[in-house]
Amino acid sequence: MLLLARGPKAKAWLWLCQLRPPVPPMTPGNEALHMRPRHFSWQGPPQGPRLRTRLLITALFGAGLGGAWLAARAEKEQRRQQQRTEALRQAAVGQGDFSLLDHQGQTRCKADFRGQWVLMYFGFTHCPDICPDELEKLVQVVQQLEAKPGLPPVQPIFITVDPERDDVAAMARYVRDFHPRLLGLTGSVEQVAQASRSYRVYYSAGPKDEDQDYIVDHSIAIYLLNPDGLFTDYYGRGRSAEQIADSVQRHMAGFRSVL
Repeated sequence: MLLLARGPKAKAWLWLCQLRPPVPPMTPGNEALHMRPRHFSWQGPPQGPRLRTRLLITALFGAGLGGAWLAARAEKEQRRQQQRTEALRQAAVGQGDFSLLDHQGQTRCKADFRGQWVLMYFGFTHCPDICPDELEKLVQVVQQLEAKPGLPPVQPIFITVDPERDDVAAMARYVRDFHPRLLGLTGSVEQVAQASRSYRVYYSAGPKDEDQDYIVDHSIAIYLLNPDGLFTDYYGRGRSAEQIADSVQRHMAGFRSVL
């Protein structure tokens, strides 16, 4: 609601409100009093081709940095793997030959597996838990590698360290429960000892109980041999099947025959 003022005082108040302050004439030094305000408008972020160009350059730069990082990481991993392989070869593991019988009674030596990747485990058939677990893990590795197209096959081998009980028939019964291509190898006490020494495998039979049963204490490791028959890597109990399969695949990718 607008209230209309009346009377002399109201007229005087209205007259004062209509007054404007006089603007002095322009003289040097008071130009600011006569400047008109400028109006600025924000244009927003760049649009159109300029924005797309900037985004493309940023994306290419990021992709370049990512590619360089991945290449450096792969090169570092390959160099570490080569150093590990060289150190293992200098340890003279698996340099000698062996002559054993497979679970079908055929004589086998290391040269028979030339040209194949081999995963090898030393154990005994009367082992209550560790050997079955490690063989099951070895089989899982073989199956994972078999499922990847383009990879060469891997030959799984189980060598006994208990030749007195693990004859050909016992090995045949044992290996069939794991994998159809798992090869069981046994032999005389001297032959098994020679193969074990070649791969630095420790084993020792414990005391017999009243049932003439005993446990064999032995090294626990899965050995990897490359197609040249050379010892390439080993995997302890702490390595999972997935980790071993990844390692074997990296060795396959970097393999170069020296024979």
